[in-house]
Amino acid sequence: MTSKQRSYLKGLAMEIDPVFQIGKSGLTPEVTAAVSEALEARELIKITILKNCLDDSRMLAQTLAERTHSEVVQVIGRKIVLYKPAKDEKKRKIILP
Repeated sequence: MTSKQRSYLKGLAMEIDPVFQIGKSGLTPEVTAAVSEALEARELIKITILKNCLDDSRMLAQTLAERTHSEVVQVIGRKIVLYKPAKDEKKRKIILP
């Protein structure tokens, strides 16, 4: 992903609300599966990490991206933004520059 594409996605992410919250149980298989489904439906999602989660935000973002085959757009504090283009090109909502 180029820096121009990443910048474009960051701009889109500013307007969306977080879809998931990761709590003290951390990154469970259920959370990973739910995030994967949401990425397929929305392509760009925002996730909040709650204060009772002791894991590092960047490590969680990297692990989640690897498990869902997505890309980390940005990590700011306790917010993670992930992007994964839809498999079917007809269903893609976001066209990268």
